[in-house]
Amino acid sequence: MRRLAQIYGVFFRSSFVRELEFRANFFAKVIENIIWTVFFALLVTVIYANKPEIVGWNRGEAFVLASTVFLLMALTDAFFSSLKEIPEHVRRGTLDFIMTRPIDSQFWVSVRRFNFNQVGATLAGIIMLIYGVLNGGLSPALIDWLAYLLCTVNGLFIYYGIEMTMMTLGIYFVRVDNLWVLGDTMMTVARYPVNIYSLAAQRFLLYVFPLAVIGTIPARQLIHGATISDLALSCAWAVGLLLFSRWFWFHALRSYTSASS
Repeated sequence: MRRLAQIYGVFFRSSFVRELEFRANFFAKVIENIIWTVFFALLVTVIYANKPEIVGWNRGEAFVLASTVFLLMALTDAFFSSLKEIPEHVRRGTLDFIMTRPIDSQFWVSVRRFNFNQVGATLAGIIMLIYGVLNGGLSPALIDWLAYLLCTVNGLFIYYGIEMTMMTLGIYFVRVDNLWVLGDTMMTVARYPVNIYSLAAQRFLLYVFPLAVIGTIPARQLIHGATISDLALSCAWAVGLLLFSRWFWFHALRSYTSASS
């Protein structure tokens, strides 16, 4: 673990140096991400302009949910943006060099680059979360904040597991670059309360394809208080998808025939 931490430090510093080479682009991306977050905040405001509640969620609670999903998307793109490059590594044959390096290949393809462009979106998401708590009249206790933090970290791992699994398909099909966009599109579902869907859809989003576990479950810890069942479900999905994505990555590598084949 210490060696991996040192290597990640090298990755982080090299990413920072790269950003310094294109400072104007960095600031433009930060501003762009803030603007997109503001636009979505305005959308939530418009939706709740004439109705104090929708399916039991008031405007402040909707902001808590939306900001949670924004934070997860921003943090995933910040820490794991290198996942997008897996199909490119396969096409160019650079995956061969990654496999021969004395380092865990999944670690390399996951965190090789840190995306500093998401700093703006992260800050905007935190501000939106604080606004939602205050505007929704919420008074979460310390245990609720801790439960929220745990479920949000679990949501990050769940989202990573889904993205890692999808991008690993690049080893089999090569041209799957747009799967990352598909992942972003799926998060649109997570931005809305799970109880707006039918009972069958709710169960599907909780127990089959855990998009509700990414957004609704963390938000509920602040809105309704921490619950053991939500924490258990969140932890189970995080551990399960991390293990599955790792198994699938190495299983796919056994099918990889290298660029020279």
